[in-house]
Amino acid sequence: MRKGDATRARILDEAAKQVAVRGLESASLGDVAEAVGLSKSGLFKHFDSKEAMQLAVVEQVQRRFTEFTWTAAEALPPGRARLEAIFERWLDWAESEWAEHGCPIVALSVELDDQPGPVRDQLQKGLMQWRRTLVREFQALADPPLSEDEAANAYFQMKSFVLGHSEARRLLGDPNARASALSAFRSLVDRTARQAA
Repeated sequence: MRKGDATRARILDEAAKQVAVRGLESASLGDVAEAVGLSKSGLFKHFDSKEAMQLAVVEQVQRRFTEFTWTAAEALPPGRARLEAIFERWLDWAESEWAEHGCPIVALSVELDDQPGPVRDQLQKGLMQWRRTLVREFQALADPPLSEDEAANAYFQMKSFVLGHSEARRLLGDPNARASALSAFRSLVDRTARQAA
């Protein structure tokens, strides 16, 4: 990796950490620059505006999330095996990749849900793509496939379990958060597959 690319990656990693803790608007260019050992003008060599950095942060975090959760599961058969692997990796993402800061995608979703503009559009695009991917996986639970509405409902519940796990683990300090999330998800998959049959 070239020096400039490595520096850009360090900037985005630091910005993502600050976004997870403080929010997108509160993650200032000056604070990010200082944390990676650059001047503010040095940071502008990599991003010509705060919005450009924000867009890059959203893109990188979503790319890292997809690689972390999907790549490990992609080789598995569609349907149950793949969904279970994805769900476990999704919990791992929150517990190991962002243990100190919380998931930046959750933070971005809360902050940007009523803030129109290019950064929200970028986040929404990635979230919609992830939703479409997992709806297809839920459809593959049955033959013939679940309807799109049935699969979308199952995805909604899956996402709710992820968010519930995050709140229980981080805010409430529940030591059983992961076990509860896994139990709820497995019940969802069992119930969805039975209904389809």
